[in-house]
Amino acid sequence: MTSLLNPKSLPFLDNPGPIPFAHRGGAGVFPENTLPAFQNAVDMGYKYIETDVHSSKDGIVFAFHDDSLDRVTGHIGKISDLTSKEISKIEISGFAKIPTLLELLEAFPEVKINIDPKADSVVPPLINLLKHTNSVSRVCIGSFSDKRIKQIRKELGSRLCVSAGPKAVMKFWAGKFCFSSSKTYYHCLQVPQRSGPVKIVTPAFIEKAHSRGLQVHVWTVDDHKEITELLDLGVDGLMTDEPSIL
Repeated sequence: MTSLLNPKSLPFLDNPGPIPFAHRGGAGVFPENTLPAFQNAVDMGYKYIETDVHSSKDGIVFAFHDDSLDRVTGHIGKISDLTSKEISKIEISGFAKIPTLLELLEAFPEVKINIDPKADSVVPPLINLLKHTNSVSRVCIGSFSDKRIKQIRKELGSRLCVSAGPKAVMKFWAGKFCFSSSKTYYHCLQVPQRSGPVKIVTPAFIEKAHSRGLQVHVWTVDDHKEITELLDLGVDGLMTDEPSIL
């Protein structure tokens, strides 16, 4: 079957081999989503990093995973309830400050960034930031919210790389996906190996994705054996917390 989409036509997916992503900068080595973590990955040769974003109370986009601050900072409360000035005084694990997405874009201009918008409130400022920094072609948007993905894709257009949301992935996996290249808003399937007892990444899943011009990226893989098995299956990208393993 002829591929209906060409992932290589998107700058983000144009890579000579399977894409290695430093998940949250390499959270197994440095505190997650910190500039030192991302710098370490880049120093190791990574051209792709993955991060999550939330918005401050005053609309600044920060690279941060959780809704609340307590797990990695020791502070109580939601990040979205604080101003950017207040957030700038907080450190992750007493190690480094919470970076803004703008800082990441400027610090690593040659690096491509996979972005997971974690809340509805971050969508408008994220769209504005990517537009104003001319960064649309160097990012990919993936999220557990199909609504957020579609909203961002609608605003930023066809130059934006987009991963399928969870509903679209499960329809695809279950064979209930009606493919039309004119209606498909995504270019890759970013998935875990399993969802509970269900194995998602199978030879059939990968073959079907490739036949439709879609890449398959798997998260989060930190085991040598699993990495080898997935590469042998033909996956197009792997996200890891252990940058030295890829």
